[in-house]
Amino acid sequence: MIIAAAYDKSTGNIFQHFGRTETFRIYSIEDGRITGIHDADASETGGHSALAPFLKEKGVEALLAGGIGGGARVALASMGITVYPGVEGNADKAAEAFAEGTLSYDPDAECHHHHEGEHSCHHEGHGCGNHGTC
Repeated sequence: MIIAAAYDKSTGNIFQHFGRTETFRIYSIEDGRITGIHDADASETGGHSALAPFLKEKGVEALLAGGIGGGARVALASMGITVYPGVEGNADKAAEAFAEGTLSYDPDAECHHHHEGEHSCHHEGHGCGNHGTC
């Protein structure tokens, strides 16, 4: 199975705004363990609407994400990619938990866009005012 995590290269954590993700960490999983890891640069895709086809092209079957909007969820679902939103913390540890069947995520986590360049993310009862602090 191939999964991806919205990835923040500067921290190693799950990036909290799917539509602005510039790097995805791609994991190959077999028999409950990670068998391969590589990073995919998505900075030239144009963001939001181009990310679902980008991930599909990479063979991704599941996505670990922080905040993610309804449109992105629909686009990913139409590509056969299952979304696990509301994931926080270290991306590699989250992928290990996914492989082991113990991933903690919030199926209700979402991002709402209010104005160009501004949004708020809500998950596990928390919120934020912009993508840098989700």
